[in-house]
Amino acid sequence: MSTNVLRTADGWWAVRPPGPAPSGPGETPSGHAVRIDTKAVTTAELLADRAAVDEAAASDAPGTSVADLVTLAPVTTPCRVIAQMVNYRSHARDSGFTDKVPPTFFRKASGSVSGPGDTILRPPHIRFLDYEVELGLVIGAHLPVGTTVTERDLPSYVAGLVVTNDVSARDVQLTKGQFYESKSYPTFTPTGPHLTLVGPEDFDHLPNLRLRLSVNGEPRQDRTFTDMIVRPAQALTLLSRFQRLDPGDLLLTGTPGGTALTAPPKAAEKIAALLPPAVKWRMFFKGQARNPRYLRTGDVVTAGIATPDGHIDLGEQRTAVGDAG
Repeated sequence: MSTNVLRTADGWWAVRPPGPAPSGPGETPSGHAVRIDTKAVTTAELLADRAAVDEAAASDAPGTSVADLVTLAPVTTPCRVIAQMVNYRSHARDSGFTDKVPPTFFRKASGSVSGPGDTILRPPHIRFLDYEVELGLVIGAHLPVGTTVTERDLPSYVAGLVVTNDVSARDVQLTKGQFYESKSYPTFTPTGPHLTLVGPEDFDHLPNLRLRLSVNGEPRQDRTFTDMIVRPAQALTLLSRFQRLDPGDLLLTGTPGGTALTAPPKAAEKIAALLPPAVKWRMFFKGQARNPRYLRTGDVVTAGIATPDGHIDLGEQRTAVGDAG
């Protein structure tokens, strides 16, 4: 059975499931968390002290209400943050792909990682801010260059799962063809709340994971893991052709359809191809300015990933959008 872990400014906590549903109006169920007796500071150090996590999870101590904890990102930095591009069929359709999408990776600065309740800060020069709920894989063992990872091997290399939001500055991404900058500003990778530590038996439940994201309560993204194109074992094999991974590193596995950005109609693309780049982009962003789905100051983004039966529940993050500087 998976174990949910939280991180706060003063330590790590093992989460107990909520008790029975509340009987009174206005009440909400709240789980409790037991502090983990560990000297671990980084995520990698915590993964190496799994015995302490298991002891806290099995403890009968009263614990502390999760609602009283101010949680931080459960993935500590610095670390490698790598993401898969266009890795859900629904997102490929939204992006205008009609042929098979080649597996593609890009890096994000680990300085973009922020907590599950931290404000997403929009830089002053960014107009088109987008959201992408993604399943994050937390690496639990050294993965040398040249490693082949099979489905059977996956539990040996993936220690945990997290909710992430690959926040994207589309005006930078599209005009510069620059993924690293457009996705690496501070607060552009909200992560958590849970670091869900998984055992071999939990990987059979991955296909049932449901990724959901809403903005101001309006559903925007809602798909299951089965919509994924390149699944984790294959992704790690492809990535390890050129990239080493270490415990505590983070791989974002792509987002479903439903982002603010979608491809223009084919007719419009053909016309735009005949225009000078400056004119083409001016026309494109003039149209995007009428798109109400981009994030605006004051919006609240809610994202969560779980199986319907609750066997795996990565928790829910709730992040407001604000202005940087």
